[in-house]
Amino acid sequence: MDIEPIDIASRIDDEHRPVFAAIPRDRRDWSDIPGTRAKLRELLAAAPRPPLPEGVTLEDRLVPGPPGEPDVRVRLYRPADPPSPAPAFYWIHGGGMVFGDVSGSDPYCAAIAGELNVLVASVDYRLAPEHPFPAPLEDCHAGLAWLWNAAGELGVDRDRIAIGGGSAGGGLAAGTALAARDRGPVRPCFQLLVYPMLDDRNVTRSSHAIADPRTWDREANLAGWNAYLAGNAGGEGVSPYAAPARATDLAGLPPAYVNVGDLDLFVDEDVAYARALADAGVPVELHVYPGAWHGSTSLAPHTALSQRWAADERAALRRALEKVEERAQPA
Repeated sequence: MDIEPIDIASRIDDEHRPVFAAIPRDRRDWSDIPGTRAKLRELLAAAPRPPLPEGVTLEDRLVPGPPGEPDVRVRLYRPADPPSPAPAFYWIHGGGMVFGDVSGSDPYCAAIAGELNVLVASVDYRLAPEHPFPAPLEDCHAGLAWLWNAAGELGVDRDRIAIGGGSAGGGLAAGTALAARDRGPVRPCFQLLVYPMLDDRNVTRSSHAIADPRTWDREANLAGWNAYLAGNAGGEGVSPYAAPARATDLAGLPPAYVNVGDLDLFVDEDVAYARALADAGVPVELHVYPGAWHGSTSLAPHTALSQRWAADERAALRRALEKVEERAQPA
């Protein structure tokens, strides 16, 4: 596909522009993902961390992993005075399938627990390339299955468990929702897909047009997918649990909310997935925000665009968790 890269810096939201300009242009070393990951962890460890909202507590649980595999860590964020039983939100962090851990989502998950007064659970799945598909997906499914099965112990309303994730985590959330539908009995009531990473084939217009190393660009995306799929990105036989854009049957999935910036590498595949969900009869709400690049709202959280993005996202999650869905009973 002959598509020229676009100059995203000229189209960025005015309040976001100084943040983007301050990002180093150095490209990551994709020949050494573990080494690049270690350097990123050092940078993040040195960054200041906001305090948790008042009354929100953290607890780590080691829960049963996939059959024959290690246990999985799930971090729980409890508000001070949750309802009984409480809604729950199961979050999957991002990082291109190769970076990130549960602690990176502490501010986000704790804020949701406090603001929405729900139990939040965040899963610490294994990373590629050391652990390619299906290990990360199976860790995510195992954590969700534990939350579902432990609903009584945790004081959770099993009918109001939502699933969500950002970037790679959004793709894993979509894949986990597909696996939950197909395997049962776990049935999330909602899926929150934040600029999800869905399509290993990298054939859309935006997947070619976003080539600035200051964001998650084409080079990074190809490296992440090839790490996750053991070099088979765009190849034959890729499971829709790994790349949900490949799914041909989306019927019966939980209602979805998809949000993405118009300068994001994933915008075209995310819009296409939202359209496919709608065509399959799945209620879906899609938001495309002009002027936002991949992850920009977390880098510039106090801007008007970022605050509108967060307010829209949390309002959708609140509506989903407050609504008690009537489940059809088997005949």
